[in-house]
Amino acid sequence: MRVILADDAAVIREGLARLLTEEGFDVVAQVGDADDLLALVELERPDVVLVDIRMPPSYTDEGLVAAQQIRAAHPDVGVLVLSQHVDVAYAMKLVTEQSSRVGYLLKDRIADLPELVAALRHIADGGSVVDPGLVAELVSAPAVEDPLAGLTKREREVLALLAEGRTDRGIAQLLYVTPKTVEAHVRSIFRKLDLPADATDNRRVHAVLTFLRVQTREPPSGALHL
Repeated sequence: MRVILADDAAVIREGLARLLTEEGFDVVAQVGDADDLLALVELERPDVVLVDIRMPPSYTDEGLVAAQQIRAAHPDVGVLVLSQHVDVAYAMKLVTEQSSRVGYLLKDRIADLPELVAALRHIADGGSVVDPGLVAELVSAPAVEDPLAGLTKREREVLALLAEGRTDRGIAQLLYVTPKTVEAHVRSIFRKLDLPADATDNRRVHAVLTFLRVQTREPPSGALHL
């Protein structure tokens, strides 16, 4: 897997490059700002980009903006955004406006190499990854009303399994139904939750985050793979 690293801190870039290389990744470039990142993505067309959310010159959201531009211009390139702290507004903007191949993790997670590697591979395969810190923030936020009230018992079961990162085929096996039946339940869930039908929106991410927000149980301890 070909990877580009974008972080203004050279020590972080070099450390990540060494760890990922040892895991078999091909780190094709390292950059310190968003402009260089965009130029190199155009040139190298990596499988995945790791980018710090705060980049020069203003250190606000340059990395996030670059991630959105990359996904729009190169839908085959995955993006994993790293952040020092959970920023719900930025994270939700990223994971709900992009349809696939996108992830948001806290920088602390890069110390857990197996988790980082799993996230990169999942994104490269077309999935989405959400940091458990973001999930915890959403779960603890008060809900004005229960958006799941209109779901049937079986639809809630399907949504709960989606929240565990199960595929449609995996859900079908667990519930002893056909994959087509699961697809029908998922479509019904999207409709009842009034999720956007635009192809640029990841409705599974919307649905799962809605489910987690209204649950009283503890959020998952690891990154959420969707």
